[in-house]
Amino acid sequence: MDAAAAMSVVIADDHEVVRSGLRTLLSQEPDLEVTGEAGDVRTALTLVRAKRPDVLVLDLNMPGEPSLPAIPTFLEGSPDTAIVVLTMQSDPAFAREALRSGARGYVLKEAASAELVKAVRAALAGRTYLEPQLGARLAAEPPAPEGPADDLSEREVEVLRLIALGHTNAEIGAQLYLSVRTVESHRAHIQQKLRRSTRAELVRYALERGLLAGETGDGG
Repeated sequence: MDAAAAMSVVIADDHEVVRSGLRTLLSQEPDLEVTGEAGDVRTALTLVRAKRPDVLVLDLNMPGEPSLPAIPTFLEGSPDTAIVVLTMQSDPAFAREALRSGARGYVLKEAASAELVKAVRAALAGRTYLEPQLGARLAAEPPAPEGPADDLSEREVEVLRLIALGHTNAEIGAQLYLSVRTVESHRAHIQQKLRRSTRAELVRYALERGLLAGETGDGG
């Protein structure tokens, strides 16, 4: 198939060696062409808006701005781009949130390379693709109800969102005009009310309740 008929792909991953491997893998497909690479969300957003690729292969664990809540922003900038998430995150809550946000595929980095090609092709065909083992786990796990627990205050929900997005107590305080001590107090109350003691548990709760949707701006 000639280059004019090839489907374009942008790769977003912060590791150059991973991008190189993905580029080699996808370039072996005669109808796929890698037209751009990015190492963080902001660069990827700019690239996707400029190139309008057919597919974006998106890593969830890049430095800086988080990838998961940025999925709707990618689609706002390029509605026809199909997003395939490629990640180490095997928790079904992440997959559920990615698909709910508009991703077409969710593939684990530990899966065979063929899984990514299958996911890209499914996305191009307008279908949803989940790595089989993860899909089975997702189907077996009932979704949690959306929305925060009734006993979390509005301020506590704001703090929880920022915790889940990876911000430190100092960063949360700066954004919400609170002292670090006040943020720590809110965090302790959240953990007590939700009966979750670790950040990972708070992130999972926020994902399951859909509290991260729409948290990423377009950056101008």
